[in-house]
Amino acid sequence: MAHKLLLLTRENDQYRQLLAQQSLFDLEIVEDITDHIGDRPDNSISDNIHQADIWLAEPHLAAAMLPHATKLKWIQSTFAGVDALMKPSLPHDYLLTNIRGVFGPLMSEYVFGYLLSHYRQHAQYTQQQHQQLWQPGQYRTLQGLQLLILGTGSIAQHLARTAHHFSMIVSGLNRQGTLVNDFDRIDTIDKLADYLPAADVIVSVLPNTPHTTHVLNAANLCLLKPDAMLFNIGRGNAIDLAALQTELTLCPQRRVIVDVFEQEPLPANHPLWHCDNVTITPHIAAPSFPQQVVQIFTENYCLWQQSKPLQYIVDANQGY
Repeated sequence: MAHKLLLLTRENDQYRQLLAQQSLFDLEIVEDITDHIGDRPDNSISDNIHQADIWLAEPHLAAAMLPHATKLKWIQSTFAGVDALMKPSLPHDYLLTNIRGVFGPLMSEYVFGYLLSHYRQHAQYTQQQHQQLWQPGQYRTLQGLQLLILGTGSIAQHLARTAHHFSMIVSGLNRQGTLVNDFDRIDTIDKLADYLPAADVIVSVLPNTPHTTHVLNAANLCLLKPDAMLFNIGRGNAIDLAALQTELTLCPQRRVIVDVFEQEPLPANHPLWHCDNVTITPHIAAPSFPQQVVQIFTENYCLWQQSKPLQYIVDANQGY
């Protein structure tokens, strides 16, 4: 029986071309409707929403269409984060898979790009160049620094391996203290307060769940070293921004790099925009590239055809 695939992305043309190159058996790509979602009346939903049993979709676009799905069996998300599909009010009677295993290198580029720039004082030497000033600064190295990673999944593991190339000491925290390769030390996330005072660099790659909301809050952000660097590249709910702003004001030596926020875009009037020791980026640390998404979808579709378990299944109870 032929399967009907509905595309719900902002790059449908590229996805259609890439999928055509895969020559997937018994898969019909039906007409997408994303170009018309904004101006289509509520009572006029494309028949393809009703007919498609597989969706390749961005979560927020899929969430808007879910109430109209009648034959849906499987959604392959084009993102790692599927928060938009986790709302209790939405149906969950389908298989959901996301993208994993491809973001580690991109996240490492992001984190270590900023780390090296900070510790090697790139901004200072750029300023001195404009002043024709030859003045060596105080040499700083990543060797021997304590890196604390909140979360120990595939992204965290890649970060840990990269950190070891720079001879950093890496600790990882997860919910149950489950042992994971590539870390020097593993513990439970409820021990966070024990690890923060010793950490030189903290990176959160935590998913968005009730357990991770404001895990970095007023009670423990004050435990950071005065010159610690904090990254949030997981989900925006991990940091209490009001508490963060207070701590940054008290300790201007601290550096914070934030790529994800509870409200995106970050409102233009938010005080964090004006903090000199904060770097704000617009959720770009690790984008999903269509070529990689299609490769994962192709592998999963072949498993689907053989009635075998798919890769990267999302547990709706846990949210990831």
